[in-house]
Amino acid sequence: MKKGTIIKSAESTVSVEDLKLINGYTRRELTENDVYTFSVVLCDNDIDRDFERFTVESLFELEKLFVGKTGIFDHNPKALNQTARIYSCYVESVESKKTFTGDDYFRLVAKAYIPKCEKNEDIILALDSGIIKEVSVGCAVKNNSCSICCNDIHSVNCTHTKGQYYNNKLCFSELSDVFDAYEFSFVAIPAQKNAGVIKSYQNFNEENKDMKDILKALESKEKVTLSDSSCKKLLTYINELEIEACDGRLYKESLKKSVLKSMSLESPEISVDTFKGIVDKLSIEELKALQKGYKKSAKEEPILQLKGSNKEKIGKTTEKNNQFTI
Repeated sequence: MKKGTIIKSAESTVSVEDLKLINGYTRRELTENDVYTFSVVLCDNDIDRDFERFTVESLFELEKLFVGKTGIFDHNPKALNQTARIYSCYVESVESKKTFTGDDYFRLVAKAYIPKCEKNEDIILALDSGIIKEVSVGCAVKNNSCSICCNDIHSVNCTHTKGQYYNNKLCFSELSDVFDAYEFSFVAIPAQKNAGVIKSYQNFNEENKDMKDILKALESKEKVTLSDSSCKKLLTYINELEIEACDGRLYKESLKKSVLKSMSLESPEISVDTFKGIVDKLSIEELKALQKGYKKSAKEEPILQLKGSNKEKIGKTTEKNNQFTI
């Protein structure tokens, strides 16, 4: 994963066993002179530039899945872009070499072949001369676990950030439960340090994938691959937000009109434009508070200013109290 590279060619040492495996993919029997073979390190269990790594168990899963997969250029999935094919794959340990975390180092090595023909002469020459050297692979995993808390690193249960240290411990994610391998590609400038690996993370149970998990994955600032199910959920979520935003705007406008009317009635000597400039800057909560205050003020009982020296005389006076109309 940290390093994907072609390690050797075996043009003149195609064994009988290799030919038998290669001919399992051909329509006619090929001979040693018909094929060019080479070995390539596809991935390993060390931490890569994206602060991710495969578990050793995942490497053994990939060992089976990559057999028969094709080699292309720059991950361009066109049929005409197929150049090589893997006919054998195996996991090996490298003695005296350790990973960043101090674990024994394991790598996934593949053996691939290219048919010898005029079209492939330049490719074979580039391989032999070391011009074409770096590769990256495409695969999919079910689990992407945080090295700090062991939770899914894209879920709300994980609060850690890859590449950061927590109590002197580096946070990275471990990829496990591989369920598909797509291809390997020859690349000029690898996306990862020393030709890393292009990986896509997919939840095994997409139907139960929560919107919070999808949003957190999008906020991670990393390349994210969403399934059709997750895309539909995201579009539905965005549509619902747009409807709620529209309703919210209409509600706020009605609050502003109500408050503006109350302000104008309360202080008619002040221009409506002045009140409007104030109201436009208020939040919904502030507008609701003002509206509530004006409604409360309007409900208060008016004090009747009738003739008479006290309340006792108000029902007994013979004078008409018609100066005020309520």
